[in-house]
Parts: sequence; C-alpha cells; structure tokens
Amino acid sequence: MSVFLCDAREDAIREQYHLKALLGRRVDGLIVVGSKTDPRPSLGRDLAVPVVYAYAPSEDPEDCSIVPDNVSAGSLAVEHLVSVGRRRIAHISGDVHYTAAQDRALGVASALAAAGLEQVGPVRYGSWTEAWGRAATHATLDDAPDVDALLCGSDQIARGALDALHERGAAVPRDVAVMGFDNWEIMTSGARPQLTSVDMSFKTLGRIAAQRLVDAINGRPAQGIEAVPVHVVVRGSTIAGA
Repeated sequence: MSVFLCDAREDAIREQYHLKALLGRRVDGLIVVGSKTDPRPSLGRDLAVPVVYAYAPSEDPEDCSIVPDNVSAGSLAVEHLVSVGRRRIAHISGDVHYTAAQDRALGVASALAAAGLEQVGPVRYGSWTEAWGRAATHATLDDAPDVDALLCGSDQIARGALDALHERGAAVPRDVAVMGFDNWEIMTSGARPQLTSVDMSFKTLGRIAAQRLVDAINGRPAQGIEAVPVHVVVRGSTIAGA
C-alpha cells in the first residue's frame, strides 16, 4: 500500500482541503489522527471510503475510534507508586481542559481510593511544560513537605519536578519518587535519575488503527471507541537502581 500524509495543523478549512485532495486521488481509506484526546467532529457518514479516528475520538459513536486508555494509565501509575511503598502522593497535571488530563485524574482518584489513600491536595493543573513542573513542585512541597511521590501528567512536567526537587536537596527516589506519562524517550532517558513513565502504547495504537482501516476496506468495519491498554516502564525515579 502507498501512504499519503497530510498535516491539517488543527485547521478545519485546511482539513477539508486535504480531504478533497485525498478523495480526488481515490484513496481507499483515511486515518484521522488528532493532536490531543479531546473528541473531534466526525467527517460524516457519507464519505465514499472508510475512516478510522486515532488518538482523538470522533464525536459520532458510530465511527471507529482508537484511543489510549488514559483512565487506566492514571490507575496503573498510582498502583506502581503504592507498590514501591509510597503513601503521600500528589498529582501535578497539564491543561485542565484536556480530556487526557481529566481521564488520568479519574484513574488516579480511583486507584487511591482502592488503596485506602487520600491524594495530597487537589490536582494542580497548569501547562504541559517543565517550567510548570518546577513551579507546581515547589508549591506542592511548600504545602505538604511530607509528600513522598509526585505523579506528573507528562514527562515534561516530571522533568521540571526533578529539577525542583534537586534544587531543594531532596533525593529521588529516596525522599520523593517521581513519575510521568507518555514514555517520551528523549525526556525519560535524559533525566537524572531516568524517569519512570506510563507508556501510552502509541505504536500499538497506530498498528491497530491501520488494521481496523484495512478490515473496513475489506468489508469488516468496526464501530465505537476502542481503548488501547497502556503499561508502566519502571526506571530509577521510582526504584533506586532500576
């Protein structure tokens, strides 16, 4: 198969232009990839070819959408931190308007409740940046000096948290464990210590989306939202020497 790649840059008009161009080339199907997990408008049910939505689900429940399981991601992160003996867990996240941030917070709350623990303070929402990670970590430690784990909404936020902890002389993971999401190698491997993170299984998500499209082209379309399982990659920021 040949693959055509178009970047709409989150512009609805540009997206429609690309859509017409691709259909004009008589493509057999489309995979629409979002930049965040917020539901997006459907391209409609009248297209001549099947469509699969990846990462950002379609607002139409009849469409086929493949997404990472962000609720499970939050739960698995807490379960890991609890398994290594952490009991005072704070959650620093990104933009509150992102569905991914909200879903992960739901998973975090569920897993903490199951473990009989209370979250240290409310979720601190901000931006998906190292600067926010540093600022939020300082604020968290000012309010709760006995916190023993920081669960960060992205690897970038976690890198900022590590910086703030180093500035305060807190040893990671001895004093405070730090964990991120996305398992972005450039962030996780460059951190000191290397960063434990929830791998959102993006490669698997891409493979499943492609397979669902091939199935649809061959007359076996799927419908609804399919959540792809995620997993924790353990490194030295939660277990010394890992």
